[in-house]
Amino acid sequence: MAAGIFMVLDDIAMLLDDAAMMSKVAAKKTAGVLGDDLAVGAEKASGFAASRELPVLWAITKGSLLNKLIILPIAFVLSAYASWVIVPILMLGGLYLAYEGAEKIFEYFVPHDETHKNDDTHDEGDLQEKEEKKILSAIRTDFILSIEIIIIALGTVVDKGIGVQIIVVSAIALLATVGVYGVVALLVRMDDAGFALIRMADGENSLLQKAGEALVAALPKVIRLLTVVGTLAMLLVAGGIYVHNIHQIHDVLHFLPVIVTELLVGFVIGVVVVVSVKGTLKMRSLLVK
Repeated sequence: MAAGIFMVLDDIAMLLDDAAMMSKVAAKKTAGVLGDDLAVGAEKASGFAASRELPVLWAITKGSLLNKLIILPIAFVLSAYASWVIVPILMLGGLYLAYEGAEKIFEYFVPHDETHKNDDTHDEGDLQEKEEKKILSAIRTDFILSIEIIIIALGTVVDKGIGVQIIVVSAIALLATVGVYGVVALLVRMDDAGFALIRMADGENSLLQKAGEALVAALPKVIRLLTVVGTLAMLLVAGGIYVHNIHQIHDVLHFLPVIVTELLVGFVIGVVVVVSVKGTLKMRSLLVK
């Protein structure tokens, strides 16, 4: 009886050891997408009133966890019984990411009419509706990025037993939520840390005072930078999905660096989708009239 227990414990130890080793490999493989996820998450979680930043971020984090709970079992089942479906799903997700990225570039050069309105004209209901829309948009984008992260992680352990697959991929999925949105929370509350340092400072020329002022002054610049990085990240992930799965694209653009190829492909796909969507909406409005 005792020998049997020790054998079971030994098997568990070997499973955990194998899972720990493969988790390191999977983390390295998904590092790029996790970085993109961080940039996109920070961009999506910014732009709210200070009092709403953490509640909004918590809502997005809960949505991200729900995404993982939905994706993980489906990914394991598809990997075991219908692995051919995974690539088409990734490519559909790539269309959405490319659309999001290209639309942001389009809106920068051709702003919507509502961006010219004074914020004071919006009532509380309008602001709440905008907040809910942005949260839903962030959760949808997280869903696509989560699929990419989980599929890449699953690919590193596809030849392992189901126990190792579940442990490794679940660990990476948890890291993608807790780690990413934990860092995002630190970023969006950087000004609070700055004000805290200023209050702790003894005088204007103290090190704490200067550090606090630097943090407060840096936050708007960091948010603007993250907006740009987040947009580029969506295009890069979208382009990467197509470049890695349609080898003809890589063959045609082989003379370009990989990052340039992925960005270019993501942008072109995004422009096509944006033009198609806006053209369809325009046609529909004309038909209604």
